[in-house]
Amino acid sequence: MDENDRVTASLSRGDRYDLTYDLRAAAGEDVHGEANFVTRFAPRSVLDAGCGTGRVGRELFRRGVDVVGVDLDAEMLETARARCPSVLWIEGDISVIQLGRTFDIGLMAGNVINFVSPEARRETIENLVRHIRPGGLLINGHSVRSDGCPPALFAEWAGAMGLELVERWSTWDRAEFTSASEYALTVHRLSD
Repeated sequence: MDENDRVTASLSRGDRYDLTYDLRAAAGEDVHGEANFVTRFAPRSVLDAGCGTGRVGRELFRRGVDVVGVDLDAEMLETARARCPSVLWIEGDISVIQLGRTFDIGLMAGNVINFVSPEARRETIENLVRHIRPGGLLINGHSVRSDGCPPALFAEWAGAMGLELVERWSTWDRAEFTSASEYALTVHRLSD
């Protein structure tokens, strides 16, 4: 094992996760596709649901957005808190947590809905809708895979909860969504 491998192995799981993005950014890659996408809507506040290390939420905060991040993974949240202590990072279950406020955008970036157990997916969406102000947005991006949340089912649930589809893409860079797409990115608006 060389010195780089030893250093990497000594990092927390959250720091190792962020390191991959840090290295890509250092190589000149724009690693903020999710934040670029979200800021198109000029939100004042975002609930970063399933925030992990806070990678997206930290960038939104850097851009002047009031962010609250929620995740079940304490180790990932340690990284979020260490890298951006000014944001409120909460350990909790997004399917049941009650934050006592609403947001302009509820964001589930990076396969969050696929990480939620199938039996809790609908209640997760319902709970996020309770945290979105009237006229606010629910933005969700996840891989389309056999063990994941089917995009058609997500759309059905969203419609039943008073959400209207605004946009559908297959990437954060707004590539067209087709039946062959391997990623589904949707923006739904909550009726006023």
